Amino acid sequence: MILKVHHIAIICSDYQKSKDFYTEILGLKIIHEVYRNERDSYKLDLAIGDQYIIELFSFPNPPKRTSRPEACGLRHLAFEVNDIEHAVAELKDKGVNCEAIRTDEFTGKRYTFFVDPDDLPIELYEI
Repeated sequence: MILKVHHIAIICSDYQKSKDFYTEILGLKIIHEVYRNERDSYKLDLAIGDQYIIELFSFPNPPKRTSRPEACGLRHLAFEVNDIEHAVAELKDKGVNCEAIRTDEFTGKRYTFFVDPDDLPIELYEI
Protein backbone atom coordinates (compact mmCIF):
# COMPACT_ATOMS: atom_id res chain seq x y z
CA MET A 1 0.00 0.00 0.00
CA ILE A 2 2.48 2.69 1.13
CA LEU A 3 5.45 2.94 -1.21
CA LYS A 4 7.72 5.56 0.41
CA VAL A 5 7.74 8.93 2.14
CA HIS A 6 6.69 11.50 -0.46
CA HIS A 7 7.63 14.71 1.38
CA ILE A 8 7.84 16.41 4.75
CA ALA A 9 5.96 19.70 5.25
CA ILE A 10 7.40 22.38 7.53
CA ILE A 11 5.72 25.68 8.43
CA CYS A 12 8.23 28.38 9.33
CA SER A 13 7.86 31.69 11.13
CA ASP A 14 10.40 33.63 9.02
CA TYR A 15 10.32 32.43 5.42
CA GLN A 16 13.56 34.04 4.20
CA LYS A 17 15.51 32.92 7.27
CA SER A 18 14.27 29.32 6.92
CA LYS A 19 14.76 29.32 3.14
CA ASP A 20 18.38 30.43 3.65
CA PHE A 21 18.89 27.81 6.37
CA TYR A 22 17.61 24.87 4.31
CA THR A 23 19.25 25.96 1.04
CA GLU A 24 22.45 27.79 2.04
CA ILE A 25 23.31 26.03 5.32
CA LEU A 26 21.99 22.50 4.66
CA GLY A 27 22.43 22.65 0.88
CA LEU A 28 18.99 21.48 -0.23
CA LYS A 29 18.14 22.31 -3.84
CA ILE A 30 15.16 24.47 -4.79
CA ILE A 31 12.81 22.63 -7.15
CA HIS A 32 9.92 25.09 -7.22
CA GLU A 33 8.91 28.23 -5.34
CA VAL A 34 5.51 29.88 -5.48
CA TYR A 35 3.80 32.72 -3.66
CA ARG A 36 0.09 32.10 -3.06
CA ASN A 37 -1.43 35.57 -2.85
CA GLU A 38 -4.82 34.37 -1.60
CA ARG A 39 -3.13 32.73 1.41
CA ASP A 40 -0.30 35.28 1.85
CA SER A 41 1.91 32.20 1.82
CA TYR A 42 5.05 30.90 0.16
CA LYS A 43 5.51 27.24 -0.75
CA LEU A 44 9.05 26.10 -1.46
CA ASP A 45 9.77 22.58 -2.71
CA LEU A 46 13.24 21.35 -1.77
CA ALA A 47 15.30 18.31 -2.75
CA ILE A 48 18.35 16.43 -1.58
CA GLY A 49 20.11 15.65 -4.83
CA ASP A 50 17.25 14.74 -7.17
CA GLN A 51 14.92 13.48 -4.43
CA TYR A 52 12.02 15.80 -3.57
CA ILE A 53 11.90 15.80 0.22
CA ILE A 54 10.65 19.00 1.93
CA GLU A 55 7.84 21.50 1.43
CA LEU A 56 8.63 24.72 3.29
CA PHE A 57 5.58 26.92 3.95
CA SER A 58 5.10 30.40 5.32
CA PHE A 59 1.79 31.55 6.75
CA PRO A 60 0.99 34.81 8.57
CA ASN A 61 1.33 34.38 12.34
CA PRO A 62 1.52 30.57 12.62
CA PRO A 63 0.87 29.33 16.17
CA LYS A 64 3.85 28.12 18.21
CA ARG A 65 4.23 24.40 18.84
CA THR A 66 6.47 22.55 21.25
CA SER A 67 9.19 20.91 19.19
CA ARG A 68 11.68 19.31 21.54
CA PRO A 69 12.54 15.72 20.63
CA GLU A 70 10.71 14.38 23.69
CA ALA A 71 7.44 16.30 23.03
CA CYS A 72 4.35 14.46 21.82
CA GLY A 73 4.06 14.53 18.03
CA LEU A 74 6.77 14.60 15.38
CA ARG A 75 10.01 13.90 17.20
CA HIS A 76 12.58 15.17 14.70
CA LEU A 77 13.74 15.23 11.10
CA ALA A 78 16.82 13.09 10.39
CA PHE A 79 19.33 13.28 7.53
CA GLU A 80 21.92 10.63 6.65
CA VAL A 81 25.56 11.65 6.38
CA ASN A 82 28.68 9.66 5.50
CA ASP A 83 31.03 11.49 7.89
CA ILE A 84 29.35 13.03 10.92
CA GLU A 85 32.44 14.88 12.14
CA HIS A 86 32.87 16.54 8.74
CA ALA A 87 29.15 17.42 8.60
CA VAL A 88 29.24 18.92 12.11
CA ALA A 89 32.36 20.94 11.23
CA GLU A 90 30.63 22.31 8.10
CA LEU A 91 27.58 23.30 10.14
CA LYS A 92 29.73 24.97 12.81
CA ASP A 93 31.54 26.92 10.09
CA LYS A 94 28.11 28.21 9.03
CA GLY A 95 27.18 29.21 12.59
CA VAL A 96 25.02 26.21 13.50
CA ASN A 97 25.56 24.73 16.96
CA CYS A 98 25.32 20.96 17.24
CA GLU A 99 25.00 18.82 20.33
CA ALA A 100 27.85 16.46 21.21
CA ILE A 101 28.11 13.46 18.89
CA ARG A 102 26.57 10.38 20.52
CA THR A 103 26.52 6.69 19.63
CA ASP A 104 23.25 4.76 19.27
CA GLU A 105 23.47 1.95 21.82
CA PHE A 106 21.55 -0.47 19.59
CA THR A 107 23.03 0.20 16.14
CA GLY A 108 26.48 1.51 17.08
CA LYS A 109 25.93 4.42 14.65
CA ARG A 110 26.86 7.99 15.55
CA TYR A 111 24.40 10.89 15.55
CA THR A 112 23.87 14.44 16.74
CA PHE A 113 21.13 17.06 16.87
CA PHE A 114 20.82 20.73 15.97
CA VAL A 115 17.82 22.99 15.36
CA ASP A 116 16.44 24.99 12.45
CA PRO A 117 15.47 28.68 12.80
CA ASP A 118 12.14 27.68 14.41
CA ASP A 119 13.78 25.30 16.89
CA LEU A 120 12.70 22.18 14.95
CA PRO A 121 15.05 19.38 16.05
CA ILE A 122 17.12 17.98 13.20
CA GLU A 123 19.31 14.90 13.48
CA LEU A 124 22.39 13.93 11.51
CA TYR A 125 22.81 10.15 11.45
CA GLU A 126 26.04 8.61 10.18
CA ILE A 127 25.52 5.64 7.88
